[in-house]
Amino acid sequence: MSETIPIHTLPNGIRVIHKEVASPISHFGVIVNAGTRDEDPGCDGLAHFTEHSLFKGTVRRNSYQVSRRMEDAGGDLNASTAKEETCFHASFLSADYPRAIELLADILFHATFPEKEIEKEKTVILEEINYYRDAPAELIFDEIEEVAFPDHPLGRNILGSKKSLHRLRRADIVDFVRRHYTADNLVLASVGNISTAAFLKYCNRYFNQPIAARCERQRLPFLDHAPVEVRRHKNISQAHVMLCHPAFSFQEKERLPFTLLTNLLGGPALSARLNLAIREKRGLAYSVEANYSPFTDTGLFTIYVGCEKESIEKCINLVYKELKKISTQKLGPLQLQTAKKQFIGQLAVTNEAKLQEMLAIGRSALFFNEVETTESSFRKVEDINAEEIMEVANRIFIPQEFSTLIYSGK
Repeated sequence: MSETIPIHTLPNGIRVIHKEVASPISHFGVIVNAGTRDEDPGCDGLAHFTEHSLFKGTVRRNSYQVSRRMEDAGGDLNASTAKEETCFHASFLSADYPRAIELLADILFHATFPEKEIEKEKTVILEEINYYRDAPAELIFDEIEEVAFPDHPLGRNILGSKKSLHRLRRADIVDFVRRHYTADNLVLASVGNISTAAFLKYCNRYFNQPIAARCERQRLPFLDHAPVEVRRHKNISQAHVMLCHPAFSFQEKERLPFTLLTNLLGGPALSARLNLAIREKRGLAYSVEANYSPFTDTGLFTIYVGCEKESIEKCINLVYKELKKISTQKLGPLQLQTAKKQFIGQLAVTNEAKLQEMLAIGRSALFFNEVETTESSFRKVEDINAEEIMEVANRIFIPQEFSTLIYSGK
């Protein structure tokens, strides 16, 4: 039986999760179950634009005062937008919990979205779009989602396009917040040096405000994937290659063994199988990695290789060779134990970055309404067997079903 961290609920329905740690620095965030996937057709980039716009002034603060509120105390205020969630968070000296909680509540409940600031922020995001267009090693990670989920909200670029951004208006932002920033879609998460009782007191004081109880949206399900190959010729020296295949959702029990498998194949360790086969043994690439992103009703598995143009086909063949090997040759006891120990160690190191831990427990509360203790999560990894690894490999690693995206020089 898994051990969990208690989730509390404010009188207005917003959920709250806190992990107390002895640290001079603490982290607080608001995780919203709304992202790029929830935009209406023609409003590409609205979720991200909304995230930016919330910082542009409230009833009691202008944009400058919003940005200075944490900075004046040596803290940090930031946000991010993903396919299915938006995160607003602050990192600060632990004595400044009231300052951080009050500020984020002010932003979430009392943003005014001034027209002048909104138009100014469009130019900022346009420069962000230009930045990614000039960084093919980053751009390809966005475009592979468009390839994997064509004509589906999951395939939308988070930043939107220059054309869609120019179309967005203040009314679009106000409507997006009204429809999606509801009590059932919000989680307050914290990792820091404050008692749970004191943290809940501040949350009640600042976040127990009138808010719509439920979000009525229906997300369009992703039903089918048709493999394609896309080649882009660019003015670049290094080629960039991505392979992708739909994978398991948040809800499926195969998610954890597949996460372990992904890490074994292309995680950050130099001993990851794809890195050994392509970089270390043959020197064909500088960067090789595998990633797995689960969503509420599907997921995406990707492999990235940065290599010489002349090595593209050789690298792709080596990738499929490794995928076949892991699908047909069961891991031995020592191999499996090493893979588990490596993965658990990496999770522990990641959790040392308490900001990442705060965001992780917030997402867990948001999507599962449950947050396991670190020890319970580690035990679940230890329980994975070699047969489960082979089973998930055989369900996803089917070469003829993979899509391919290649950037190469002209």
